[in-house]
Amino acid sequence: MQKLSRPARRAVLVLHVAVSVSWLGLTLGLLALGLTGYTTGSPDMATAAYRAMKVFGDWLVLPIALMSLVSGLVLSLGTPWGLARHRWVVIKFWLTLLTLLLSVFALRPGINHLAAAAAAGAPAPGIHLVIAPAVATATYFFLTTISVLKPWGPTKRGSRLRAARSAGDRAGRARTSDPAGVGIRRQRASTSRGR
Repeated sequence: MQKLSRPARRAVLVLHVAVSVSWLGLTLGLLALGLTGYTTGSPDMATAAYRAMKVFGDWLVLPIALMSLVSGLVLSLGTPWGLARHRWVVIKFWLTLLTLLLSVFALRPGINHLAAAAAAGAPAPGIHLVIAPAVATATYFFLTTISVLKPWGPTKRGSRLRAARSAGDRAGRARTSDPAGVGIRRQRASTSRGR
């Protein structure tokens, strides 16, 4: 992928931060609603909590998760960070993909099941709708932390690319310090005189 221009990189970065923070806020909201539905003694309150979770699950979870993943991919592929050059980027990518899949195949079906039970007049407390958002929230806090701190250094591929780039930079500096090749001609001349 071609490197992003500075304005494009900034725009994608703002989008990525906004949707990633939105995903974190969404899971905090889901956690609060899940705790409310699980701990309340009121069937009406549990029904309201599970119905609100369904609205969030139906309208927000998937679009925000996809935008976070796609904007992160665009940033990693369109900037020097790369997708496989730094350990924190690799870990962030795989955790984002895993949480997106869990949101689609575990969280949303669980929300839909409890919302249907609540609509039928039998809201059954579901501990899994407390655990899933709690794990997701902890994961997103972790992803935010590694995005800010950028720990663990480069991957093996990143180290190789960095070494190759350093070697190329050294060769480029040698050429620019002797642009006409005067030193090379002098060396050849002294070698031919020595014969």
